[in-house]
Amino acid sequence: MLSLIFLVAGTGHVLNTEHIVGRLLEAQYGFLATAIAPARLLVLLAGAALLVGGLGLLLGFRTRWAAGLLILVVLPITITIQIGRPTLGPLFKNVAIMGALLFFATHGAGPYSVDAFFSGRHESP
Repeated sequence: MLSLIFLVAGTGHVLNTEHIVGRLLEAQYGFLATAIAPARLLVLLAGAALLVGGLGLLLGFRTRWAAGLLILVVLPITITIQIGRPTLGPLFKNVAIMGALLFFATHGAGPYSVDAFFSGRHESP
C-alpha cells in the first residue's frame, strides 16, 4: 500500500510537470533545490525516481534499494516544499512515510516478494 503514494506522485511529476515546478518555485525553501539544478529537471528526475522506487516497493524487488532511493527523494522534497507551510499535516505525513521507508530499508521485503522468490525465501502453498 505504501508504494501507491509514490506511484501516484511520480505519475503527477511526469504528467503534470509544470504544476509541480510551480509549487517548487513558490515554496519558501524551493531555492535550496533550484540552486542545484533547474526546477523542471529536478521535478522530472524526482518523478522518475518516485516511479522506480514505488514500483520496487510494490513488487518487493530490490526493496532496500527502492526504499533508500525514495528516502533520498522524499527528504529534499520535505525540506524544500513542506517546511515553512502554514499547516503541519503534510510535513508530518512525509515524516511518517520516511519512517515506513526506513523500515523497508532496514528489513527488506516480505515472503511474498520478488526479492524473496529469487533468494529462495518465498513460502510455498
